[in-house]
Amino acid sequence: MNKAAMTVPRRAHKATVAHKFLGMREAPDTSFSIRRVVENNATTRETRAKTEIVIGFLHEALGTAIISILRYKRHYFMATEIRAQRVKATLLQHVAEEQAHADQLAERINQLGGQALLPFERLPNRNHAEQVEEDSLAEMIRVDLLAERSAIHNYRAMIASIGADDPTTRQVLGGILVQEEAHAENLASLLRDWTSTRKRR
Repeated sequence: MNKAAMTVPRRAHKATVAHKFLGMREAPDTSFSIRRVVENNATTRETRAKTEIVIGFLHEALGTAIISILRYKRHYFMATEIRAQRVKATLLQHVAEEQAHADQLAERINQLGGQALLPFERLPNRNHAEQVEEDSLAEMIRVDLLAERSAIHNYRAMIASIGADDPTTRQVLGGILVQEEAHAENLASLLRDWTSTRKRR
């Protein structure tokens, strides 16, 4: 029999004796390596960095949803024309759905370990579409439609950026995107109908 095969390396032998002395039943795993720890830590840092990016996307979407709620509410109360009941009903429905979007986004931020923050700093610096001084119902609808199209573009970009890294967030954003596309279709239809009605009068 080969003596070398029967010889237990001194270091491994000492580790086994130490394990027995400490009451451990199994021999230590000698395959442990510093490299594995470093690689695991690097993976953890990379995963956390990606999560922070996703949380940033979600905060951007949350800000858009909150501002949409305010804009739709403003237009709802500004739509005072007698024939505007259909428009007002649509705007109120959009308010409810944007509120649901905000809730979903805030919940997902919390699930990822972030803290959902309301976009107070964005309110004084809203984009051009949100600052237009609307003087007619048609102009209000146009502003809402432009904002929805911008939101759709942003949601598609976020989903593409996330890719397969976070399927849960991708699903949340995908569901919201479908409703945003429906909002845009509703507004486009309202604008066509309202414009044609005004021309016939």
